[in-house]
Amino acid sequence: MSVKLQKGQKVSLSKENAGLSTVVVGLGWDEVEQKRKGFFAPKPADIDCDASAFLCAGGRLMGTDDVVYFGNLRHKTSAVQHMGDNLTGAGEGDDEQIMLDLDALPERYDKVVFVVNIYQAMQRGQHFGMIQNAFIRICDAEANQELCKYNLSENYDGMTAMVFGELYRHKGAWKFNAIGQPTK
Repeated sequence: MSVKLQKGQKVSLSKENAGLSTVVVGLGWDEVEQKRKGFFAPKPADIDCDASAFLCAGGRLMGTDDVVYFGNLRHKTSAVQHMGDNLTGAGEGDDEQIMLDLDALPERYDKVVFVVNIYQAMQRGQHFGMIQNAFIRICDAEANQELCKYNLSENYDGMTAMVFGELYRHKGAWKFNAIGQPTK
């Protein structure tokens, strides 16, 4: 049974799911319908959100090669893989997914932070106030079962990036923290 999380809530993934080894992190969002500014005005540009995973050692990002995103789909350890870029967020379900082989992730990595930013947000005049139904969910890849989900529901006007959540290793067990922290 999936746990519905609130901002700041933490949940153990290993405790209830013995043998958990591979997870899919699904990130999703929908664009708020944009209106044209006039009859002859061009259609507003689609909002292209991009999900990324920051692999941290000692709680810190050590270098750019520890960032998995649309321009670097597979981490050097092959333990983390981005499944591809969705340019519009259209459709149901996950818009982007990141797979993690928890057993293959070297011990030095104690945290994986999941962020979403709007591609060319400043140039296009876009921000997270133009996004609705944003979520992050963690699924057991082998059992094809959702373990937890966090729906981001605050007003994020003017913000162009968001820390959705983080997976972290604590005393040998994997946990998830629902963060929902906006930033520019």
